[in-house]
Order: sequence, then C-alpha cells, then structure tokens
Amino acid sequence: MPSAAIVVIGDEILSGKFAEANASWLVGELRELGVAVGHIQVIPDVVEDIRDAVRADAGRFDHVFTSGGVGPTHDDVTIAGVAMAFGVGVVRHPQLEAELRAYYGELILPAHLRMAEVPEGAALIGADHPSWPVTSIRNVYILPGVPIIFRKKFASIRERFRARPFFGRRFYLMADEGSVAGDLDAVVAAHPGIAVGSYPRFDERDYRVMVTLEAKDQELVDAAARDLGARLGERVVRSE
Repeated sequence: MPSAAIVVIGDEILSGKFAEANASWLVGELRELGVAVGHIQVIPDVVEDIRDAVRADAGRFDHVFTSGGVGPTHDDVTIAGVAMAFGVGVVRHPQLEAELRAYYGELILPAHLRMAEVPEGAALIGADHPSWPVTSIRNVYILPGVPIIFRKKFASIRERFRARPFFGRRFYLMADEGSVAGDLDAVVAAHPGIAVGSYPRFDERDYRVMVTLEAKDQELVDAAARDLGARLGERVVRSE
C-alpha cells in the first residue's frame, strides 16, 4: 500500500491568518488514488524545521508533499529546507531561469529569480503552465501554498500516484458507541486486513454512530460487511 506524508509550511497557518485547506483536500485526492496518508504536520517558515520534517517523512513514507513557502519573498524558505534535508545545495535551474526571464521580460527583478532556485539534483515535472513545473527531489514534491494553485499543480501530476484503490462500506447506527464496541472487536478479530472505524455523531437526527469498513480487497470488505450487518441487526439504520 503506497503511503504519503504532507508537510504544510507557513507562519500564516500557525498564526490563524489563513485556514489550512491544502492537506485536507490532498488527503481525499490521495485516498481516491489508493494512497494512504500516514502523517500530516504544520510547521513554521523555519529552514531547520523544514529540514527535520522533510528528512523524517522522506525516510518513512513513499511520497512526501510540501505545501507553501515557495516564492520570491524572505519567508519563502522551503527550497532551502528541502535541500538541507538531503544534504545538497540550492542552485538556479537554467530552464526555470529562462522561463522566468521570458515571462517577466524587462520587468524581471532579482526577487523573481529566486523562483528559479531548486535543490541540487531536483527534477522538473511539467505542469499546468510551462513556466511553472512541479519541482521534485527523490520522493518529495514541492507545491505552492495558495490553494487554487496547489490544486492545479497536483492535478497535473496526480496520475503518477495511482495505485490499487480502496474499497469501503459504511453503516449508520442508532445505538450508543459503547454498546456496539464488542461487535466491532469481533469483526476486527474475524477479518484481518479490514480497517474498522467508529465515529459517534451528536448532531444527526437519524443515527448516532457511523462505522466504516475499508480494505484494498473488495471480497474482504463484503465478507466483513455481511458479518457486521448480522451482528448489529436492527441497530443499522442504513448502509452504503
């Protein structure tokens, strides 16, 4: 099962100036592709923190996606942090520099050229705009923090992450969570490989608990669903 981590970088998120929107969206995209997200963290615009976060996650997960901290200003330090994570320097990529000069023409400033900097050895993946490919190094993909651009960038590379999909079922119960815990334990024990989740709800009128079953084997999910349905009986309001 491919795994992924998401590193959200930005003082503006930690200070509450902006609500974080990229990680929650990306989790859904990756889940649909068959990739399990195992870690999400939000860290400040500090080079050492980026270094430590990326280095740790790159060693634990198949894919790492960073969000934010790329651009022309003083607080855009993600490139430097990722480079430090892999013990390489920061270099100006000639393709990016040429595209930036073509885009800005005579109006180009030294600050604009900061956006041509990449970790040494990084690869460029063609994206939605020819001037702005996605920068990657090893298993790390560096994405911008602005949500609309983040989503366009990921959309341009998403198919490279497609894997065997997840299959799932949901049961909606009119019951107290504690009263069904024994049944859930029995299903977990009887069906190794099934991920069972139990989520109490207090703002729904027609059910009190939602139970989810997930696996990458449809037959396994179906067998566990039959077992769970039989155990819960009339406590199931509906299933899907």
